Amino acid sequence: MCMVIFAPLFAIFAFATCGGYSGQLRVSVDCINKSDSNLSIGINFAYPFRLNRVEFDVPMCEGRRQERLYLIGDFSSSAEFFVTIAVFSFLYSLLATVVYIFFQNKYRENNRGPFIDFIVTVVFSFMWLVSSSAWAKGLSDVKAATDPDEVVLLMSACKVQTNKCSSIYGPRWSGLNTSVVFGYLNFVLWAGNIWFVFKETGWHKGGAARYPASSSEKQATAFNQQVYSQGSFDQSGGAFTGTGDFAQSEYSQVGNYGGPISYTNQ
Repeated sequence: MCMVIFAPLFAIFAFATCGGYSGQLRVSVDCINKSDSNLSIGINFAYPFRLNRVEFDVPMCEGRRQERLYLIGDFSSSAEFFVTIAVFSFLYSLLATVVYIFFQNKYRENNRGPFIDFIVTVVFSFMWLVSSSAWAKGLSDVKAATDPDEVVLLMSACKVQTNKCSSIYGPRWSGLNTSVVFGYLNFVLWAGNIWFVFKETGWHKGGAARYPASSSEKQATAFNQQVYSQGSFDQSGGAFTGTGDFAQSEYSQVGNYGGPISYTNQ
């Protein structure tokens, strides 16, 4: 039930916080000639973080000349991989919810449904771990590439000591940090669900079916021991009976000599 409720929500949070992200950083270039300065240069970037395609113009502090620069790095592979896993995870969670609710009999028929569900759950658990780790590394690289202090070093005007370049503010990372957290939460959720799906498969039921057989064997053994004990008791009773017959026989023999014994007493 937790899987049905939380898996779609966690998947939505994961791809929404990553796929819907857009950020901005702002720097300033203060030239000796104030008319050539630009004290507010905004640089915008967004998902899928192909930063090498993000362009911006900055003054060269040489008259009205400007240069066009690009950010460094292409981190789209890890970001798109993460979002793709989140989207497919969301779709499969919805499909599984419909099957659990409306097609429970078909799901359990021939154990085919639980087997498929188990395999898919294991695959998604592994893919969430890989994609979240890859995106965590990609996010670290994105942060480094969009650091305003690093972007300033790309500008030709900032290499001249007489010009003053500085960062005004950097991007906000709370949304992307949240996406990484939800990525690992999805991994924990799917990995924890492996056991519950495994219980629905024939593997778990086969092990459960063998357990009552063991109990039957124990009961049969106890019954045999009881029969054996009863047989021993009967044999002992027979021996006791035999002893009684022997005592009775001796008593009869002693009785036959009753005459001589009476004579001696006389």
